[in-house]
Amino acid sequence: AAGVAWAAGTGELAWARIAPGPRDVREIAAMAATSVAMPFAAAGHRLAGARRARRLAALESPRPSLPVAVLLDRDGTLIRDIPYNGDPARIEPLPGVREGLDALRAAGVRLGVVSNQSGVARRRIAGDDVRAVMDRLVALLGPFDDVRWCPHGPGDGCRCRKPAPGMLLDAAAALGADPLACAVVGDIGADLDAAHAAGMRAILVPTPVTRREEIAAAPEVVPTFADAVERLLRTPRPQTHELIAVGGRRPRSRGHAGPRERRLKVVA
Repeated sequence: AAGVAWAAGTGELAWARIAPGPRDVREIAAMAATSVAMPFAAAGHRLAGARRARRLAALESPRPSLPVAVLLDRDGTLIRDIPYNGDPARIEPLPGVREGLDALRAAGVRLGVVSNQSGVARRRIAGDDVRAVMDRLVALLGPFDDVRWCPHGPGDGCRCRKPAPGMLLDAAAALGADPLACAVVGDIGADLDAAHAAGMRAILVPTPVTRREEIAAAPEVVPTFADAVERLLRTPRPQTHELIAVGGRRPRSRGHAGPRERRLKVVA
């Protein structure tokens, strides 16, 4: 039964990645193969994060409820998710995002954007396209204290592609923030897996593409971005041991561990 459930979940994951199409035979085969490997990669990152959190737990002191920094997924969290979009004119901020970001800024919270952009590796968009879209994002919703993105594909083996924690840890370092004092807001399991591996608080804001098991396994789930901001400003993060316990139920993620993310230093 477990094998059947695993096969069904892997099939669902592969289809979710292939369906936006169009795909050629080579790309479909690559996506099918990496979809089989992703659950194991995500589990490895989760276990590494749990070990790191246990080491830090011995040193952890009580922390204020307000995070020092919040790292934000882009597509599906800040703006409408348009696969492989390289056109800045198509950017559409999601409801309540501008107001929520302003509330965090008013509270003195540093803000970063952390985004997987595998369309570059797949040659569906160019790096210049991603930069143009990010510039438009900043114009509409900024300023942000740090903006960075990973150009790699699921099979590239980089450290920055979520659910690997590298991009999040680099963003925290750039912001001068202890990872334990950071929070991540995203819409899929890869965002939460990366946060957990980095020792950060994670809040899921589901969208129609969020899988049921991702919602069930998330430590904190809210219906809207405004609700996520409200929770960040008013509700203390769970203690480290609680995060470890919840992390044991992490779902299979759509991302893959992946050598260097692209960073845009944004000046307010």
